[in-house]
Amino acid sequence: MFTIDAHLDLSMNALEWNRDLTLTVEQINQREREMGMNDKPDRGNATVSLPALREAEIGLVVATQIARYVAPGNPLPGWHSPEQAWAQTQGQLAWYRAMEDKGEMVQINNLASLEEHVTRWQDGTESGKKPVGYILSLEGADSIVNLSYLEKSYQAGLRALGPAHYGPGRYAPGTDASGPLGPKGRDLLREMERLSIILDATHLCDESFWEALDHFNGPVWASHNNCRALVNHNRQFSDEQIKALIDRGAVIGGALDAWMMVPGWTKGVSLPREMNCDLEKVVDHLDHICQLAGNADHIGIGTDLDGAYGREQSPYDLETIADISRIPGMLQKRGYSSEDIQQVMHGNWLRFLRDAWG
Repeated sequence: MFTIDAHLDLSMNALEWNRDLTLTVEQINQREREMGMNDKPDRGNATVSLPALREAEIGLVVATQIARYVAPGNPLPGWHSPEQAWAQTQGQLAWYRAMEDKGEMVQINNLASLEEHVTRWQDGTESGKKPVGYILSLEGADSIVNLSYLEKSYQAGLRALGPAHYGPGRYAPGTDASGPLGPKGRDLLREMERLSIILDATHLCDESFWEALDHFNGPVWASHNNCRALVNHNRQFSDEQIKALIDRGAVIGGALDAWMMVPGWTKGVSLPREMNCDLEKVVDHLDHICQLAGNADHIGIGTDLDGAYGREQSPYDLETIADISRIPGMLQKRGYSSEDIQQVMHGNWLRFLRDAWG
């Protein structure tokens, strides 16, 4: 089934992890093991590559740029100036452009390109390798040196933006931080609204989440977020936040980072099988949202696989991202109709994008 994944850090993996994503997942992992690489905790445990996306019929992804600025005293890793962070995102953009030149990917940035690409993937007449479509997203706005850079980013194809990531940010506090947006964050939202850039509410701390919804009148989604009712942490959304997103017509993508799927996870210690973390757990989160909404119109897939972790922190029954093709069967066993399942795998994201770009 044609599938949309609303959150993948492809360029980060290509450049910071030095992975050739045109290879199979097996080839990527074999090379890392043979080289004895241990600079990252997930070496040899990759789950994502372009061939694996095609295997699962994931024909469209929301693909990120990401670069954090860290002010003095901030213990998180990141760049020491916004200009350095901007340069990092431009290197990531250059990788996406190189994948386009190679015929591996194609940028989707308006309604016409979306419809053409979806038809290409769904009509079943074309044989051979189809390019994976990508919608460019910025995870954390620290690299936007000033608001004129947002216009530059839009011209380069940026269509979604999450103002925050982890910790304090230049425009919004994120996961494990607290506080309001402040004037710079509100100015960013106004410029996003002018440019019709989608607001990704993922990673906003609670206070900035509510302030963002109050100040932003454009389209809002949550590309990769699970439920606080099932895993009690500020990274997840409370039921009140989920209901507010539903009221805004948002779609929420179920994420496959194990610590977000099951309670009691200790990073660097817990293992997926001993924590009984399998793909059914993300279906639990998706189903919880459906119970709040009263329908299946506000859920989708936003895996975040290989988002600075690998199989050691993914569902134990997932070898590669291609295994998410089993989710439709899991939904069917829970009583979801064929129409609902199509909505989850691609239809809800498509409806959202058609409304946002129409």
